[in-house]
Amino acid sequence: MRKKSLTLFSDGTLTRRENTLYFENAQGKRPLAVEGIYDIYIYGHVNISSQALHFLAQKGIAVHFFNHYGHYDGSFYPKESLHSGDLVIKQAEHYLNKEKRLKLAKLFVIGAAKNMERNLARFGVKHKFYELLEELDECEKITDVMNVEARIRQEYYALWDEALPDGFKIVKRTRRPPENEMNALISFLNSRLYATIVSELYNTQLTPTVSYLHEPSERRFSLALDLSEIFKPIIADRIANRLVKQGIIKKEHFREELNGVLLTKEGMKIVLRTYNEELSKSVRHRKLGRNVTKQRLIRLEAYKLIKHLIGVKEYEPLVAWF
Repeated sequence: MRKKSLTLFSDGTLTRRENTLYFENAQGKRPLAVEGIYDIYIYGHVNISSQALHFLAQKGIAVHFFNHYGHYDGSFYPKESLHSGDLVIKQAEHYLNKEKRLKLAKLFVIGAAKNMERNLARFGVKHKFYELLEELDECEKITDVMNVEARIRQEYYALWDEALPDGFKIVKRTRRPPENEMNALISFLNSRLYATIVSELYNTQLTPTVSYLHEPSERRFSLALDLSEIFKPIIADRIANRLVKQGIIKKEHFREELNGVLLTKEGMKIVLRTYNEELSKSVRHRKLGRNVTKQRLIRLEAYKLIKHLIGVKEYEPLVAWF
């Protein structure tokens, strides 16, 4: 049985009775096939019993929590069973060594920039970030690398805007709260993608709290932020672009709240349905010579990072060929 992600939108209670997990809400009580659950995403107000959490920990199922506005709040991260002491040391060494850290940080930005270039070509805008990437090569501090990354993304959003329909322009990237519909859509997708990457890291030997581009103190699972730079353009941005251009997401799927704009519950459901479908799509992997899902690409990226850290093979960021 292929395990799948479970998303809970409605308010309710998650409990355990013997070896069965139950979700109870206003519509009734239903058992959940825990053996078929990969991870859980909770958007409603859900009470979880300690027995249920213990059961989920035993099964190695991460639970991600989002607030009423669809913003990521945090994760229940079960005890790691795959961690390697040697790899933890290697991760720390690459963080503490300025040269090694800078190299990885730059590679994450290069991968992100190349994927943004691919997107712009798909969106009908021809552009390359030559000058900014040349500037990146000269950076000697992480803060300088972050500055270049921010400028690449700013330029990217401005160019992407040229291909977006009226009423769904980014204008300026705003987050908490998003100031318009497109910003709300991008933020919602990025938040879900971040949680997805956290789940994938849990299923590797990597320690998710040691990162290279982002400071480990920024967020608990800061390595997920590093990897998200690679995948935001080819997953979140492509989904957002398709949803608005095909008229799947409309103005009616947003609401004004918190002095900003947010997705309605129905809007969230539509977006996540498309998101899950996208992650389950397969692409032919050029090096492996077989089909893999787009979600699997995230895990494979983590494995590539592991090989780099232990000195087996230099890390090369994923640049989408699909």
